[in-house]
Amino acid sequence: MPDILQIKNVSKKYSNHVALNDVSLNVAEKAVFGLLGPNGAGKTSLIRIINQITGPDSGEIFFKGEKLTQKHVERIGYLPEERGLYKKMSVGDQVLYLAQLKGLSKAEAKKRLTFWFEKFEMQSWWKKKIEELSKGMQQKVQFIVTVIHEPELLILDEPFSGFDPINAQLIKNEILELRKKGATVIFSTHNMGSVEELCDNIALINKSEKILDGSVKEIRKANRTNTYKITFKGNLLGFTNALWTGGEILEKHTEDEIHSVTLKLSNGVTGSQLLQAILPICEIHSFNELIPSMNDIFIMKVNQGNDAVGTQSNYTE
Repeated sequence: MPDILQIKNVSKKYSNHVALNDVSLNVAEKAVFGLLGPNGAGKTSLIRIINQITGPDSGEIFFKGEKLTQKHVERIGYLPEERGLYKKMSVGDQVLYLAQLKGLSKAEAKKRLTFWFEKFEMQSWWKKKIEELSKGMQQKVQFIVTVIHEPELLILDEPFSGFDPINAQLIKNEILELRKKGATVIFSTHNMGSVEELCDNIALINKSEKILDGSVKEIRKANRTNTYKITFKGNLLGFTNALWTGGEILEKHTEDEIHSVTLKLSNGVTGSQLLQAILPICEIHSFNELIPSMNDIFIMKVNQGNDAVGTQSNYTE
């Protein structure tokens, strides 16, 4: 897939704070892209630059091969983390007003809003004031306003904040449906489960710099630790002896004559070789490689980055 967005060497500084330092990344068309990082890492600064709310101090951004300008904003839908609805206005008046701001005629706006309100079972909300709605209900309204003009690029900052699990799943399903229809979605979240469930690719930003990017599948594979969990019936001592020096047992547990062992292979031993070694001496019930989750990788990479900064500072006068 070609890239809808190319971010090249973007830097941004506020007073004495560096928000982004030489960040480059590409976002493929018709994909879901996770923009990850701890609080204060620089994610929101980058999102604001993409939306032309602020400009970079240096670097360039290209939208479908053209240098990003204000004219491209109408092709972007942005759901900010800090919500921006008028609390005293009725839901119906507000969504009609905002839809028309995005270039829709009143008739077309009503048509599209009717579709979304029926889809989300919100018909009875039309005359309610925003302040009468829960945070999750307000989120639904703002999500609809974000997608109503059918943008090519959707940027969602913490889109699941305030939602119960049922409505969070509803929004996840809509994100996948929008991608299926041709939209590209960038979303920033701290929910690593959602990243694994939704994202094709991610970029991880920490302390203003990109420290990791790529496909979720490839990143997880690249961070494998050669750790396995095996459940079996048989002689535990015989199992341990079969390992020789090829593996270190990290955890073990026995219940009803079923042994559960977590071990880390070493000395170049592969999972296939381990399986061949233990098959003759035990009855295997399960054999699984424990591949790190995105949550594990997120924590590991951020901590590595923080340790590197700390180590560097020890040698800086």
